[in-house]
Amino acid sequence: MRKLLQIFAGQRNSPLLRALGRRYFAGSAEEVYAKRNYANNVSEYNTVINSLSAQRRHFLLRDVYDDMMLDGVQPSRDIFHSLVVGAMRGARLHDAFFFREQMKTLGLVPDVALYNFLISTCGKCKYSGKAIHILEEMKKNEVKPTGQTYICLLNACAVSGRTDHVYAIVRDMTAAGLGLNKFCYAGLIAAHKNKIPLTDDTASKIIELVEQSKGWSSIEASKDMAENVMIGVSEEELYNLPTAEYVHRRGGFVNRQLTVYHVALHACADLRNVEAMETLLEMLKKDGKTPDVFLIMQTMRCYLHSGNLDRGLQIFMEYINSGKPAMIELFVWLQRCDPTEVYTPSFISVDHLINWRFIWSSQESASGHFLHSTLIEGAMVGHTPKGMELAQDTLVKMNARGFFLSVKMGSDLLLIAAGEKTGGYTTANYIWDLMQARKITPSFPAVEAYYRGLKEREIPEDDARLIYVSRVYENLLPRNRTGPQRPSVG
Repeated sequence: MRKLLQIFAGQRNSPLLRALGRRYFAGSAEEVYAKRNYANNVSEYNTVINSLSAQRRHFLLRDVYDDMMLDGVQPSRDIFHSLVVGAMRGARLHDAFFFREQMKTLGLVPDVALYNFLISTCGKCKYSGKAIHILEEMKKNEVKPTGQTYICLLNACAVSGRTDHVYAIVRDMTAAGLGLNKFCYAGLIAAHKNKIPLTDDTASKIIELVEQSKGWSSIEASKDMAENVMIGVSEEELYNLPTAEYVHRRGGFVNRQLTVYHVALHACADLRNVEAMETLLEMLKKDGKTPDVFLIMQTMRCYLHSGNLDRGLQIFMEYINSGKPAMIELFVWLQRCDPTEVYTPSFISVDHLINWRFIWSSQESASGHFLHSTLIEGAMVGHTPKGMELAQDTLVKMNARGFFLSVKMGSDLLLIAAGEKTGGYTTANYIWDLMQARKITPSFPAVEAYYRGLKEREIPEDDARLIYVSRVYENLLPRNRTGPQRPSVG
């Protein structure tokens, strides 16, 4: 025990201990250990793992596992499921395979659910080849793939645009007597959208697949999803669909019967194909169905990305004026437009739009954050002097009205602002200062971009801001790179 405590004492500055609370070793080491240890058994460790995953601190999962081993707590199959799901959500492929190997070392044979999580992780990280190897490993270990396994694999290959692999999987499923459900058609659409290079018939293929999907079937849904539901993994998340982060939202945000339409309109928005998008909306209308909020988002995205700013904002205004609940995500998609044009459409003035946004923000505090964020992000696109000035003015007003930056929002804004190559870098500095005032550390990509932006400027080496940002960057660096402790996937 004393040797164990010495090990803990020597790791007081580990990221995990900083996140969960420092362990101070004044007085008896055993007494301090008993008071400060954050988990003592499998159940408590599982709670910690799920908590870190919910907080998106996926980089700490390896540290939790190491502490569990040092504490002599034997991980259960459920623990490994939670660890791999956390790695899947954080797109940490190396960690996911590390946990699989540790599971084998402890004599636990990976089951079909864990293999499905691994395949999904490969898809999220765009490693379709590795996903296929996992299926081969399952067969070698006599773990029978289920219908859900094939759908995971289909969507994993779709992310990489491997239409050849996707159709081969479809043939295997058909030969095995499995019908195609809505998630299979979603994967087929994604595969055509992600194919490189794109073909001239991509849009027509998407429309054709949507038409074919109207007779989709269910594949072992209740059987395969039982365990996933217990640990909070939806089918949309497992298959890496664009609706994954919205599926649990209330207020009619996502109608799960429209899954194929969700993926199809999302593809049209990415492809900036307004004609195909309008055709799909007409098909939806003929089916007697109305667009949910997610489809409205994709409609806005498609118009805005295609340069039809007036029509995009008109869709937005029509939704707001309809009296339906304000959805913060609708405001986010306005950020993609040219700041010299997006706020001057023909049917609304700059002052009216800005004033309307602030009035709405005062009425809807939850939506207010995203309203401000959208205005700021949209202004910063292109980093024009006028846009950066508007962004900073809005930040000042937002702060004065009591709206504060969350970790994600602040990180997103800092990442964009840090890309400014000319000018005084005042907007990026102001965003950083706002977050530091609330003791919030931005995400590593945002800190890295800001740090490099400062280094590119003529700033003295002993500048207080540069020194502090450099320290934060160096503290975050070890947990965000591949090193000896994070071996490459073989």
